[in-house]
Amino acid sequence: MPVNPRFSLRGLRSFCVAARYGSFRTAAEELHITASAVSHQIKNLEETIGEQLFERSGRELKLSSVGALLYEEVTPLIEQLDAVVARYKKAPERSSIRISVQPFFASEYFIPRLHDFTAAHPTIDIKVGTSDESAERHPADADLSIRLFRAPPADIRSDLLFPLTMAPAGSPDFQRKLVVKDGKVCSDFPIIVHETYPSAWKQWSEVAGIKLPGNQKVTRLDSMIAVVRAAQRGLGAALVPVPIGNLWFEEGSVVRLFEQELVANVSYYLVGPDNPGGDGRVELFRSWILETFATLP
Repeated sequence: MPVNPRFSLRGLRSFCVAARYGSFRTAAEELHITASAVSHQIKNLEETIGEQLFERSGRELKLSSVGALLYEEVTPLIEQLDAVVARYKKAPERSSIRISVQPFFASEYFIPRLHDFTAAHPTIDIKVGTSDESAERHPADADLSIRLFRAPPADIRSDLLFPLTMAPAGSPDFQRKLVVKDGKVCSDFPIIVHETYPSAWKQWSEVAGIKLPGNQKVTRLDSMIAVVRAAQRGLGAALVPVPIGNLWFEEGSVVRLFEQELVANVSYYLVGPDNPGGDGRVELFRSWILETFATLP
């Protein structure tokens, strides 16, 4: 039987990676090519076989019945080829781990400490993605994620890091103008509100025993980074997560207005399948995160 010149091992590999993630985009990131190149390779493979390998419906990408059978048969062959090639490699094998981290946690707390892990494990590449701050779910294309949950998810492993704790903060100039008498704020006190936590200031006031002025100006924003930036610029008082936002306090661009803090009804959890595919590198990364960020007992 003549060999179709469009058939290639690269196409089979692209198919297997796309099938594993259910995403051309994610497969492209792992293969270091474009999503359109992945799509083109798989289209050529479908033309070679004469069968549709994926059912494309809107944003969902699912294997067809033929695609599922092909994936089941080809995957172990690809793994065997990788193992053969690995035996002849002189350089250490590189690998990558995908982690999804909510934006403020990522920029202010996670990434500044990530060098400690990458320096100790130079052959492991860490791909950090940020996504919506309010969604209580583990992204399907991530090996691990750090997210806020009211309660730990029941269908996947989750490890508690620490509860969301917020401290009232503002610019140094805002603090100088603050006047408090007999447990009541008497000066102008505009507030900045994160839309995910619309009643947080009311809860803080009740916990702290400090009465805030009525009818104060309110600025509503949809990201914690924007909230802290607004406080830094003097737009008002904001509830800033601690210890995540401690770098802002250390540099002095925002300062604490009161010592009392609010412990919210959500906590940061490290979430991800328990030992996915027996990958020890993911478990190594999980252990480092827990040692670095989890609240000590």
